[in-house]
Amino acid sequence: MDLMIREVLTPRDLKAFVEFPFKLYKDNPYWLPPLLEDEYNTLRRDKNPAFEHCQARYWLAERSGKVVGRIAAIYNPLHVEKWKQPYLRFGWLDMVDDPAVSEALFKTVEDWAREMNLTAVHGPLGFTDMDKEGMLIDGFEEMGTMPTIYNYPYYPREMDRLGYVKDVDWFEYQMEIPSKVAPEFDRGTALVLERHNLHMLNAKSKKELLPYVPQLFGLIDSEYSHLYSTVPLTEAQVKVYTKQYFDFIDPDFVAMILDEHDTLVGFAIAMPSLSKALKKANGRLFPFGFLYLLSALRKNDRADLYLIAVRSDYQKKGAHLPMMTQIWHTTSKWGIHIVDACPELESNLAVRTLWKHFKSRQNRKRRCYIKHLS
Repeated sequence: MDLMIREVLTPRDLKAFVEFPFKLYKDNPYWLPPLLEDEYNTLRRDKNPAFEHCQARYWLAERSGKVVGRIAAIYNPLHVEKWKQPYLRFGWLDMVDDPAVSEALFKTVEDWAREMNLTAVHGPLGFTDMDKEGMLIDGFEEMGTMPTIYNYPYYPREMDRLGYVKDVDWFEYQMEIPSKVAPEFDRGTALVLERHNLHMLNAKSKKELLPYVPQLFGLIDSEYSHLYSTVPLTEAQVKVYTKQYFDFIDPDFVAMILDEHDTLVGFAIAMPSLSKALKKANGRLFPFGFLYLLSALRKNDRADLYLIAVRSDYQKKGAHLPMMTQIWHTTSKWGIHIVDACPELESNLAVRTLWKHFKSRQNRKRRCYIKHLS
């Protein structure tokens, strides 16, 4: 039967769009099902505050009435304004191993880009840097983490065939964490704190963390601003991300370092790994999914490091050390011995060199592709 590309226009279409990967990766042991609630909240115009300025369209590829592919296209004017790049983003790409499907999906996206007088298509990217980004190009037999994309090995092959080339790569590292904190870390932490009149927050509850969250997102905007394709977050987006992430976060896994005025200098956020729990939940919080997640948050031998940032005027003063030491004490207390770091840009040497203190390995690599349109 002929292949058909159909735009997502109804709630029923959106349901098919969101649920397609659950069928495509049903028997894959490395793919992690996203939480369906999070997917809908991101993709729905009435839920995601990014739609205050972004435009987005979604399409399904169908053959004989069966979904065989999907893709989203996002126009973010904040990206165009900041980077002076009239580009269209693609994301939420999934497809069967069929060249006709990938060609039809990307032709649809590229046609829209041309209609809007845009000069290139790049991705996988989301609405903001807080969404999942980067196509997996190495590490297909490694279990993923909650904030990352998994895809089959034929995806990069199709990107090459369709004329897309590397724009930037991200690396991911897995660290083995000793059970006891090295004494030199504690000594170094005390020295850094004393020398620069700094102190740790030592929050015991989420309530104690929340007053610093606006400063945290301010640091993300300022210290991540030079990183690939980042865009400033609006106040509405910060409110959504605060609820989305800080509902789950255990204060034990949040290290915040403050100056003498109680102003945030840096932070590091980790969480017990939710990978196995997400597998069991299969995208649904109810009836049992939330129990799997709660169990993983209470007892775990693995963790994921989500975000780390240090204010620019303290980046060469060792301010990262107290935060790493605090996270290490947490992993020691919890019995965690493996930590997966979230994707780091190949050019972000400041973060990548942090892992030299631990036995680590690069276990995944992902790529943002670009195609300049004639």
